[in-house]
Amino acid sequence: MIAERILDDRPMTRLQFIAVGICVALNALDGFDVLAISFSSPGIAAEWEISRAELGVVLAMELFGMACGSILLGMIADRIGRRPIILGCLVLMAGGMYLASTVDTVITLLMTRFATGVGIGGMLATINAMVAEYSNARHRNFNVILVATGYPLGVIVGGSIASLLLTYFDWRAVFLLGAGMTAGLIPAVWFLLPESISFLAHRRSPTALQDINGILRRMGHVTINALPNVKVASSKSSWRDLFSPRLARITTLLTISYFAHIMTFYFIIKWIPKIVVDMGFSAALAGGVLVWANVGGATGALLLGWVSHFVRVRLLVIMTMAGAVVMINIFGQEQANLGQLALIAAIAGFFTNSAVVGLYALFAQSFPTHLRAGGTGFAIGIGRAGAALGPVIAGFLFAGGFSLSAVSFVMAMGSLIAVAALLLLPDPR
Repeated sequence: MIAERILDDRPMTRLQFIAVGICVALNALDGFDVLAISFSSPGIAAEWEISRAELGVVLAMELFGMACGSILLGMIADRIGRRPIILGCLVLMAGGMYLASTVDTVITLLMTRFATGVGIGGMLATINAMVAEYSNARHRNFNVILVATGYPLGVIVGGSIASLLLTYFDWRAVFLLGAGMTAGLIPAVWFLLPESISFLAHRRSPTALQDINGILRRMGHVTINALPNVKVASSKSSWRDLFSPRLARITTLLTISYFAHIMTFYFIIKWIPKIVVDMGFSAALAGGVLVWANVGGATGALLLGWVSHFVRVRLLVIMTMAGAVVMINIFGQEQANLGQLALIAAIAGFFTNSAVVGLYALFAQSFPTHLRAGGTGFAIGIGRAGAALGPVIAGFLFAGGFSLSAVSFVMAMGSLIAVAALLLLPDPR
């Protein structure tokens, strides 16, 4: 029996659950580190007196870094392994977050946010592949979605702490919090997260059989006598393989869908604090509304994960994207009070984030092992251009005098385009 079949067919053991839990925590860090700038943006705008258009660029800069990190580091993870990339990304993220707390100009802030984004992008691509390869067949979709749920959970927990910090300290405390939490996970990954067995089996290093059996013993599974007789994928062919006749349509449509929907997602996530502050509320209360948006996102992701045991993921994603189109437009209407605004933000987060985590499950289903991190990284990386464009486009629309309702209508079109792309996607099965 080959090692990957053992993991597919056998019940998950404690080490596998620990690996999934660590990946949830890593994605939670990604969620908080990305949105640290959103929690900090009202204070930065007030202290440095920058315009909305400039603030839109600041809000988007780590998303450009994420695009680069997802594409480059995701492909490298398919060559050298998931674990070293995860550790390297943690170091880069912790350093970037700390340096962001020390800057005093927009240019240096943009540089630190870009570097942090490179680490976050590489992390997103790599942990998605790692958790898919540590899961058995029965729970793979759910575990991938569960890990993606860590993103809003990180915003909820970290954001709640950040909102409290902002009542006593300035915006720099948010970045220091992120740096500390990120650095704290490095020992957990080092000691408790071995390399992916699927990666070791496909790379076939001279010590691969010994390494795989060592991990299988740690998991409590039976060992294997020999590596499977499979053709080794060439690292030089990975980029070409993503656009082979078998994968070109899948790669293209998944990338378009992610690009379009994530533009809508990051419009609401990035601009909520500034919109609420402009309504006359404090930065701490604005952070609370953003937390509620992510409570809705986490709830939607968990519900989608449970329902994915019974309904095809692609259908679920299409339905949640359609709901996102409706709710973004409702968010753009004038709300009576802060409580009503928080409720609408939570429901919008429910639909927008559910679709994002469902797309991660589609990535894991659609790409083979030797391209899983690279394919996921490519779709996320190119798609992150949409994430970066969302806040920037909204910033220029606001600066041009467009109302919140008009901007929301324009930005909701991203999710509608994503639905169209998924309707053309072949069944990943």
